Amino acid sequence: MLKISSGYLQCTGLGGVQRQIAFAGRGQSALTDFLASNNISAVQIRDEYERRRRTAHQQEAQNAPSTAPLEEEEQEKEEEEEEEEEEEEEEQEERVETAEQKKRRKRKEEAAVAKIKQSKAYQKRKAQNEDEPDGYDDQIAWDMYAKSKPLPGQLENCELCEKRFTVTAYSKTGPDGGLLCAKCSKAQEAERKKDAKPKKQAASRDKRRKTQSNLLDGIVRNGSKTLQELCVEQVADNINDVEEFGDLPQALLDRLSQILSKRRVITSRTLDLFLRSDLDSISVYDCGKLEVSDYMKIFSIVPRVERLNLGNAGQFKDEVLDYMLERNVPIQHLQLQAANLVTDAKWREYFAKAGHRLESLKLSWLDYSMDDESISHLANGCPKLKRLKLKKCFRLGDASLEALSQLKHLEYLSLRFVKPTKMETLRNLIHSVGKDLRTLSLENFENADDEVLAEIHSTCVSLSKLRFCENDYCTDRAFCALFTEWHNPPLSYVGLSSNRDVDYTRPDGPEDPIGLACDGFRALMAHSGSKLEHLDISSCRHITKGAFQEVFDGVKQYPLLKEINISFLTKIDTVTVAGMFRSCPAMAKVTAFGCFNVTDIMVPSGVALIGVPNALEPIVQEGDHMGLIGMPDLISAP
Repeated sequence: MLKISSGYLQCTGLGGVQRQIAFAGRGQSALTDFLASNNISAVQIRDEYERRRRTAHQQEAQNAPSTAPLEEEEQEKEEEEEEEEEEEEEEQEERVETAEQKKRRKRKEEAAVAKIKQSKAYQKRKAQNEDEPDGYDDQIAWDMYAKSKPLPGQLENCELCEKRFTVTAYSKTGPDGGLLCAKCSKAQEAERKKDAKPKKQAASRDKRRKTQSNLLDGIVRNGSKTLQELCVEQVADNINDVEEFGDLPQALLDRLSQILSKRRVITSRTLDLFLRSDLDSISVYDCGKLEVSDYMKIFSIVPRVERLNLGNAGQFKDEVLDYMLERNVPIQHLQLQAANLVTDAKWREYFAKAGHRLESLKLSWLDYSMDDESISHLANGCPKLKRLKLKKCFRLGDASLEALSQLKHLEYLSLRFVKPTKMETLRNLIHSVGKDLRTLSLENFENADDEVLAEIHSTCVSLSKLRFCENDYCTDRAFCALFTEWHNPPLSYVGLSSNRDVDYTRPDGPEDPIGLACDGFRALMAHSGSKLEHLDISSCRHITKGAFQEVFDGVKQYPLLKEINISFLTKIDTVTVAGMFRSCPAMAKVTAFGCFNVTDIMVPSGVALIGVPNALEPIVQEGDHMGLIGMPDLISAP
């Protein structure tokens, strides 16, 4: 052990003898002093190292010529020893096997051979060798027995590489019936997959989810798809391989646009397929991947377009409207969604220069562009406007309602404002334009009161569609007065969802019901039940079960009613829904989310019952129960 102290190198040997070597003041290290004291020099160490290297090289050179023969001899010895061991094992097995064991083994072999003779493979090989001499049949059977699969755990030679391996339950069969080792099995499986044809994918959950999605979107299909529908879907699935649509009619182009837009695959290349110079209508429901140049391309290829419907048009900018004005595009029906990059000044310019052609304008989800002054320019520059829809336009308010009162030719009006408005302004608008209206849709006008409904009753006499949603001011008495002795013809579409008291501390509501309740519902069905096709009364929670059972009692008939939404009417039960099926022979779709008392209902054939909360069943139940009128009971026995 070496220990350095101040000025000395202390060395302790194996015998415990200690030496101290002074090195302070010298010009060399302590290690050099230690080696010098033991008569060890660096030259001596180097010479000893070189001598050992030369000796090692000489020994390797002498042993090199005899290495190969030695390896061959050792390999031969090992093979001979393995053969001797195998022979000894076989001899030992033969010595150990008793007479009884030998008889048992022969009986098993004879039973296996007899079983092989009854197999189809044996009969096939026997038929192929009919000309062979007698006794050849037994030889065939014994050959097949010899090639039969060993049990797992036994040793077997691979059919292809003849390598010895242990048989397992997963060992593969070779081309001639023998077994394969793991390596050959993998090679054979890879070759088989390479040559095999791709299998058709089995019907997965995606197909089921697509069917349910269609039903939730209002698409109810009974039976198989038509040939036209199958062809359209096939084109949509292979859209990247399609070069042109040819002379497809407008209806099919619109359907393809819907499918491709839902899949978000409308690009600049895909858009070219929908553009033809002879078209007058273009509908693209998802323009999220289109640029400004793509919108201009529409008007350069289809210069006489009259109907334009662009959804999610985020890149529809001022330059596009300038291009439309420059080429004098004769658009009469314009529908844009989320075109927020068009400035207010450009809208005003467009209404002033091209508004005289517009007959229909639908704008939605404008959170930045389109203010009250732009609506004033619209009212002044679009005298022929018959259809107007303004939904989710965040900057519009009372001034816009006042400006719209100047449009005397309106027939279809749909409004959904975000800003609160005064009921007087809304009532004046209805008084000004309501006489000729065929459609009136007012959503989220929370401040509208009974006087607004009274104005509709006195002014609107030509409506076929009425939507009045999301209000908690109007009373049931006002709804009842609206539909009582109304000179308007029976409505075909009624949407009165979410008209209810929002004070959930009073589940049954006040004594004078707020929103659509029992009396208003009875008056509605008495007025429009004969022509009604679509009814939405979801979240009108003050309609009682008794009122429903009185209206849908199985005796009163509503022959045209196809769709009804009764979601979140928690008082409705199975008996009520069964009454709906009896009273509505044309019923195709019933939406009943949140109706927890509807259970164990037999759905008639051709009807889709959506949203019934049953954890063991899908959310959509399609009926297959035949018969409707005169059915003894639509409720399954408990």
